[in-house]
Amino acid sequence: MSSNLLKLPDGTEPVTNADEEIFLVYTALNQKPLDLAGPDGFHGLGHVDSRKDTLSIQFELTAPSQPTPPASGSKSASRSRKGKSARQTRSDETPHVIEIELAQDKTALRSRKGDTGSVLWRASIAFAQVILQQHRFPPSNPLVDKDLLRESHILELGAGTGLLSIALSACAKSYTATDIAPLLPLLRKNVALNFAGWTQNTKPPEGSPGSNISVEELDWETLLSLPPTGRSRYYPKPPEPNAKWDLVLIVDCIYHPSLLPALVETIETVSTAGKTWALVIVELRQEDVVREFLERWLNKGTWRLFRVDGLLDLPYVAWACQKYA
Repeated sequence: MSSNLLKLPDGTEPVTNADEEIFLVYTALNQKPLDLAGPDGFHGLGHVDSRKDTLSIQFELTAPSQPTPPASGSKSASRSRKGKSARQTRSDETPHVIEIELAQDKTALRSRKGDTGSVLWRASIAFAQVILQQHRFPPSNPLVDKDLLRESHILELGAGTGLLSIALSACAKSYTATDIAPLLPLLRKNVALNFAGWTQNTKPPEGSPGSNISVEELDWETLLSLPPTGRSRYYPKPPEPNAKWDLVLIVDCIYHPSLLPALVETIETVSTAGKTWALVIVELRQEDVVREFLERWLNKGTWRLFRVDGLLDLPYVAWACQKYA
């Protein structure tokens, strides 16, 4: 697989200093008024709606608008429309809608210590919307190369309810969604809700929708507790023999400082130098936690880290990173 899976905008500069990066992103955040309250009344957490047992999520993918041809008429009429006509656009294609049904375990959110993956978070929806839109209607500068993605193996850390595996698996060769053991039944349940032939114990025939999804346990703290020589035997591998992970997704997993050492070590361990890209999507909450994450990752000294401006609106930030030897 080519190392050009992710295409960064021209002029993108690497992030080399965590303090400087934090200053830039939080300054931008503080200058933009935001309403961070969700429908369930929580402020600044990022749940979609933690009151509901099930959610119906829709992604509407719309063809880019095209300039409207100037109306026929007199030269004076043409002049009177100058400027205005250039801004008029239209798209005759009916939007493509993707519907996903998700179950949540709202009881676990409140009763199981440290359990945040049992409900859906807004960052996953925002990220999926952008990737699906670019995949169906590629812009001139997409973040992900569509053809290379089709041959890629994706590993998601902290997959939670499994929304991204359901939404994005059709774009990739394989998609492995991972989380801690208590969340795997919910994750498998949601995949089964959206793909015929999927159950807690079986998958549909090869080539069927959803057949390229795997659900596996990957506990970052367990990995960190293992000796370095034993870690490679613990984490899941791509289903293709001798393959390595092309893309590691970490979406809205930066929230608790106690998990940061294990998360950074997990990203480092599952990735292959010169091949693996990691894409980290963060909702900007506690400044010190995000700073510590960046410091720990940059201190590894094995990654080129870039902020992807323009991919998502605040309060979300995307960092694309490639491991090098």
